[in-house]
Amino acid sequence: MFAKFINTCANCFKIPELRGRILFTLGTLAICRLIAIVSIPGLDASALKDWVAANSNSGAGGMLDLYSMFTGGALLKCAVGGLGIMPYISATIIIQLLTAVLPGLSKLSREEGGRAKIVQYGRYLTVILCLGQGLVMAIGFENPGAIIQGFTGHLVQFAPEHIWWYRIQTVLVLTTGTLLLMWLGEQITERGVGNGVSLVITIGIIARFPQALALTIDMFKPKGDAEAQFHLFHGIAFAVLLVAVVAGVVAITQAQRKIPVQYAQQTRGRRVYQSGSSFMPLRVIYAGVMPIIFASALLMFPQKILDYAGRIFSMPSLIQIGNQLQAGHALHLIVYGVLILFFSYFWVATQFNEVQIADDLKKYNGYIPGVRPGKSTSDFLHNTMSRITLAGSIFLIAIAIVPELLYMSMNVPYQVASFFGGTSLLIAVGVMLDTMRQMESHLLMRHYDGFLKKGRLKGRF
Repeated sequence: MFAKFINTCANCFKIPELRGRILFTLGTLAICRLIAIVSIPGLDASALKDWVAANSNSGAGGMLDLYSMFTGGALLKCAVGGLGIMPYISATIIIQLLTAVLPGLSKLSREEGGRAKIVQYGRYLTVILCLGQGLVMAIGFENPGAIIQGFTGHLVQFAPEHIWWYRIQTVLVLTTGTLLLMWLGEQITERGVGNGVSLVITIGIIARFPQALALTIDMFKPKGDAEAQFHLFHGIAFAVLLVAVVAGVVAITQAQRKIPVQYAQQTRGRRVYQSGSSFMPLRVIYAGVMPIIFASALLMFPQKILDYAGRIFSMPSLIQIGNQLQAGHALHLIVYGVLILFFSYFWVATQFNEVQIADDLKKYNGYIPGVRPGKSTSDFLHNTMSRITLAGSIFLIAIAIVPELLYMSMNVPYQVASFFGGTSLLIAVGVMLDTMRQMESHLLMRHYDGFLKKGRLKGRF
């Protein structure tokens, strides 16, 4: 099996076009990692890195480390790419949601050249988000103790009289870093292999693996006279859990409900089109990893808001509720799961238009066997999508809370636990599968054996 995998990888470099695309992708991703390493002038990230390393098992340290994951570790390094690619993703999601809500944007998306204009609007919105988030981050670097509870270090090395020069410089550097990552991601999509923006996030997640591996090894080492925190049995259990979670993510990511569609014979002009049959694939996880990203982002704010309000109005109960919303508490898990369920249905409601699909089927003389065209077809698709979305959202909740449970019950460092589920694993597996499919298409066009077979990972490597 391993020999066939090596042979398939070698075949990828035998095709000149595919070899060029792979090398271009690797070179571009190397530049992305450089952006995540070079620090912003005037900032000393050593104090922040040391504090997160010492408090990775606390709520504040774990949450900061979670956000840093989306930036590829650039946030903890106070790097040029400190904002990461998330402003561009947020802008794209906002534009997509507005397209589903605003008739003007919806009409523009169906016109010739309209998609290009919508993409351009997303880029403009990215700049606006970068300027706003960059200013907030620059001010946060000035007094990190006000945002990160327990942090007492200093990051800014500018004199007080030059503080506005520091803010303007930092905002421009952070905005430029995000726009450069956005452009590099688009170049990978156009001239490389895979989805560029997704690969930029994935390479940041993979870059954290050596550090997580070092922490994992440290978990099995004795601490002085005390015994090691974990033993061989725990290591075997972790390995089995990792394989099971990855296998489940691969299976559910590719799972789909195939709705049979029958097309009746029709005549257009002098041409007669024969009847035929096909199917409509409905993905079990239609929203992908977006519900987890939305839920994680939304949960970052209530704790700080409640803590601040409790101190202002002298209400300890608000501070206690805010503390319970931190990672590692039962209330956090409950709210996290409810938000994932809500955003799963919200994404389907805004992106899956069963009425338009039913109208298109009726327009092209197609129908679902046993279901009348028109409103009945729309209701059938709505009910079917609701049921499979429930199953998909339950799986997302289970995958999302695995790292939380390991972190809470077994005191596993969050950087290690995040590789056993959650956002990082879903993103990495989904992006890898999509990249392998694209490489597969190049190989099969030239009669080489590929990585996949009939859309499933088995028997070909």
